[in-house]
Amino acid sequence: MGNPPVIGFIGFGEAGSTIARGLRSAGVERLFAFDIKLGDPLVRGRAREAQTTLVDSSSELAEAATILFSTVTSSSALDAARQTVDYHDPRHTYADLNSVSPAVKQDIESEIAASGASFVEAAVMAPVGPYGHQVPMLLGGPSAKVFMETMAPFGMKLQVLDGAKVGSAAAVKMCRSIVVKGIEALLFECVMAATKFDADDLVFASLKETWPGVDWKKLADYTSGRIVVHGERRAREMEEVAETLKAIGIDPIMAEATARRQDWSAQMDLRSHFGPEGPKTYQDVVDVIDKIQRTT
Repeated sequence: MGNPPVIGFIGFGEAGSTIARGLRSAGVERLFAFDIKLGDPLVRGRAREAQTTLVDSSSELAEAATILFSTVTSSSALDAARQTVDYHDPRHTYADLNSVSPAVKQDIESEIAASGASFVEAAVMAPVGPYGHQVPMLLGGPSAKVFMETMAPFGMKLQVLDGAKVGSAAAVKMCRSIVVKGIEALLFECVMAATKFDADDLVFASLKETWPGVDWKKLADYTSGRIVVHGERRAREMEEVAETLKAIGIDPIMAEATARRQDWSAQMDLRSHFGPEGPKTYQDVVDVIDKIQRTT
């Protein structure tokens, strides 16, 4: 494998720290991170758990690490590139893992290219939590193959989109999200209504007749939990999808509706009623919603 990679994380939230923890377990010995919430006990706890060294600035991170993973919030992805690019040079590889539009990925590439650093577009294609550093990613950009060759020996599941321009991987993820997050929102709204009439089992039985290969109750349990735990982030991602659709002349009717339903969960603060793993069933969520509505 040559010299072992030295990896730095720009942003050390749930995604970044989970990937770092996995890479540490896979044998990556030198991990660093910078987060604007450096003093937050949660960030420091994540760093201890992932055996990752926190540094005090972007310049220190660039000095310590040559492969940089940007794992910030989607709304901060471009700003993160702009705020760190002055510290990069041709020895650096900047991999953007954030859920942003194809156009934003291209803007980030332009910023990074000005420093001479290599840029890799990475589209994370599944929730990071269950997979850790082995979460499937699509890669784009001229440096994608070298990045894959460096990181795949540590168990990362990387697929290079050969010949695709930067933004293509993000487009795949965004179009997929219209379906995946749309189904989450639809099922969430469905069970909220069906349970009011004790009709949920009948609804699932009817759906199974139409789509016999799907366990609809199990899917509703899972997707309701995803909305509760990740609704705010998913809402922001779907807003990015909506803006992308507008930019190419498509009225984002469904994407905007999905963002509203995902955001509704965050506004209700449903997550605070459950542990870190979220609810186990949609009925758990419905019970909490009923309780909130009775007391307001």
